[in-house]
Amino acid sequence: MKLNSKGQVTIPAELRRAHGFHEGDEVEVIADGSSLRIVHAEEKSTRGERIVRRMTGRATAQHTTDELMELLRG
Repeated sequence: MKLNSKGQVTIPAELRRAHGFHEGDEVEVIADGSSLRIVHAEEKSTRGERIVRRMTGRATAQHTTDELMELLRG
């Protein structure tokens, strides 16, 4: 990995998936002796709240609520 001019690095997708990091997650960089650790930041929101926040505005439903309920229950 290479550090860019803004001090940023890209964490490879495989490592992000393996350690549960997702777009928009808050992280902390912690000095640990002569190393740095990237960890999940302490959040007050639940995992469900973070998922809803990421998904908000992405759906494109073309059915009414009643139609969707009928499809799910049908």
